[in-house]
Amino acid sequence: MLTGTRLAVWGDPIAHSRSPLLHAAAYAVLGAEWTYGKRRVDEAGFGAELSSLDASWRGLSLTMPLKSAGFRASVEVDGRARATGAVNTLLLDARGPHGYNTDVGGIVAALGEAGVAEASSARILGAGATATSALVALSEMGVGSVEIVARRPEAAKGVVARGAELRMRSTARPLDARHGAVDVTVSTLPGDASLAPDIVASLADAGGTLMDVVYGTWPTSLSAAWTERGLTAVSGLPMLLHQALRQVRVFVGGEQDQALDDEVRVLAAMRRALVGE
Repeated sequence: MLTGTRLAVWGDPIAHSRSPLLHAAAYAVLGAEWTYGKRRVDEAGFGAELSSLDASWRGLSLTMPLKSAGFRASVEVDGRARATGAVNTLLLDARGPHGYNTDVGGIVAALGEAGVAEASSARILGAGATATSALVALSEMGVGSVEIVARRPEAAKGVVARGAELRMRSTARPLDARHGAVDVTVSTLPGDASLAPDIVASLADAGGTLMDVVYGTWPTSLSAAWTERGLTAVSGLPMLLHQALRQVRVFVGGEQDQALDDEVRVLAAMRRALVGE
C-alpha cells in the first residue's frame, strides 16, 4: 500500500526544473495534500540519497543524469523503461523502487497535439538517452524507417541497434550528410548547439514536422529554419507537460496509461502552470 505523501524531482542541474509547478497544479485539482520539491543529486550520490528515503516518500521524478541510475535501482520496470534502458519515474513502496519511462508517452502525445498521430519515416538528431526514448515513441507511432543523425555516427550505434530490435529500419548518418525527406524530425540536441547554416537548411528542407525537445532556449536555430519555411515546429514544453501527466498517473494509481479521474481539469491546470497563467 502506498502511504507516502512526499515527492520530488532529482537531477543535476535542477534549479531550472518546472516539474514542481506542474505537479503542484495537478495535486491541487485532485485534492491530494502531497508535497513535491526538487533536489540536486548527481549520479555518484544517487544510491545513497535513494537509500536514505523513509516511508513518507511516495515517488521521484528523475532527470539527467539519473535516468540510467534509476533503471539500475528499480526492482521492477515497465515496458517502456525496459525498451529504453531509462527510468524517469520511481514509485516507492516496501518492495523497493518501481521504474517507469513516461518520456516515451510524452513524446507520442506531444506529436499528436502537433498533428502527427502516425508516421512512416523519421529522423532523430542526437544519440543520447532522450534519443532512445524518441526512437521507442516513433516505433509506437508506426514509424518503420528512422535515421539517427549525430556528429559522430559511431556514437549512434546503440540507438541504431535498439531500432533494429524494434524491427525498424535504422541507420546512422553524420550531420553534414545529404538528407532525404521524412515525415517527422525529433531533435534531442542541446538548445544552444552550434550548427552550420547549410546543415540546418538541409535538415529543414527534408524534415517534415519538427519536435525540438528543448524548452529553455527558444526559438532554436532549427525551429527558426522550420518556421521560415512555413513548417510546424514545436518545443519540448508539450512533451514536458504530457510526461508529467503520466508521472501523476503513476503516483496516483501506479499505471501511466490509466487516465486520472477528472483528467481534463488536471491537464488544463498543469498547462496553465506551465505557461505561467
